[in-house]
Amino acid sequence: MSYDEHLKNANRSKLRRNRPADVLFSRKVQRLKSFAEIPDFQGSSPSRASVAQPAWRWAGGHLARRLRRFSSTARFTSCFSYIYSANRRVRNHVTPFLRKILGLNWLLMAVMLALAIFGVIAIYSATYMREDPVAAEFWRKQANWVVVGFFAFIITSLIDYRWVRWGALPMYLAGLVFLILTKFIGQKVYGARSWLHLGPVNFQPAQLAVIAGIMVLSLFLSQFKQMHPMLRLTLCGAIVGAPCLLILMQPDLGECIIWGPVLMALLFVGGIPVRYLICITLIVVAFIPIAINLGLKPYQQERITAFIDPDIDRQGSAWAINQSLIAIGSGGWSGKGFKAPNTQIELGFLPATAVHNDYIFSAIGEQWGFVGGVFLLGAFALLLLTCLFVAFCAGDQFGLLLVVGITALIFTHIFQNIGMTISVLPITGVPLPLISYSGSFVLMIMFGLGIVNSVWVHRRGDLR
Repeated sequence: MSYDEHLKNANRSKLRRNRPADVLFSRKVQRLKSFAEIPDFQGSSPSRASVAQPAWRWAGGHLARRLRRFSSTARFTSCFSYIYSANRRVRNHVTPFLRKILGLNWLLMAVMLALAIFGVIAIYSATYMREDPVAAEFWRKQANWVVVGFFAFIITSLIDYRWVRWGALPMYLAGLVFLILTKFIGQKVYGARSWLHLGPVNFQPAQLAVIAGIMVLSLFLSQFKQMHPMLRLTLCGAIVGAPCLLILMQPDLGECIIWGPVLMALLFVGGIPVRYLICITLIVVAFIPIAINLGLKPYQQERITAFIDPDIDRQGSAWAINQSLIAIGSGGWSGKGFKAPNTQIELGFLPATAVHNDYIFSAIGEQWGFVGGVFLLGAFALLLLTCLFVAFCAGDQFGLLLVVGITALIFTHIFQNIGMTISVLPITGVPLPLISYSGSFVLMIMFGLGIVNSVWVHRRGDLR
């Protein structure tokens, strides 16, 4: 047997071992062909001298006949393979900054911006009829905060979230310092000294403390995995206890309650055994009656009483919750319309001092109806599911804990705010994320979502 015959037989045996589809997807073959030169499997072949071709392309006609049976599928998969490989080549040749821009979670950003813009519209519809010039400008101030928050979101998204490892503790300590300053020089609003003025900026340090606390807890739980669960619980309690105590001294019970679900979510994802979490839950439930009777102020106890029995004082402590239910119920299926006249808002039945923040969902329910409420809840659900998907794709446990903590924070605010407007929970004065007029709270939420987006962008670790 001559050398040429031996080589021909070897090629034939090699063709019998390899399926055509397997060779079709071979990266080596795709690198050798341009898109215009991909075979159409109808018998036409490019010139042998024009480009290097795989062996099966020059085999006998029996192989071409076999390929005709799935020519349409092969054409589609070949085009898809080329587009995918071309995208990979483009990504490999662009700068890391541009790769980060292209790798942003656009769904997360789109839903966040849609909610923020709708929040500005809702605030305008709830305050446009006010004679007070300060109240009439709430929507403009909210729009300014949204713009600032969006820039914070973009900057935080493009920076590797692992900066939190060294930035968490300084932010946490700054939050504690601001809370201490609030106790002495803070502004009293609605019975709580919770706002701090620093030049032109007016914000609630409790919101900064929550975000910083999530960072510190995530760092601690991811770094000390081998520590005994009881010791980890004790140290986590100390991390949470310091800001909670300062917040209770304001007093701001709503912001303090926010810590509970956030802490439990982080402990569960951080690997604390479930039996410890069950014991903590039972202890907290057992102490609720004691805290209500001995730890709450009289006006807070009245809110609890109005929640249990809304008919006990319709003209007093139960006035706000009853008017909120009337406003939502009167909206019906499709609502009374944007800027509709003679609403509960315009007539002043809902508290004018809180309709644009605490009771914004009541205003939305009256003007946009059941349909508007469902769309709003659907948008929040999409935002939360997107965050959970980012947590699922996180590159390490630290990123996972950060995303879970921020997601739990947003969910708790949503549940607590909407729950109090429909009499599912007692009134606590917690704003609705991205919707309520809250200024610095919008900035903090967008900053937190920027961290979530950063976990998504840097999940593979090749863009640091």
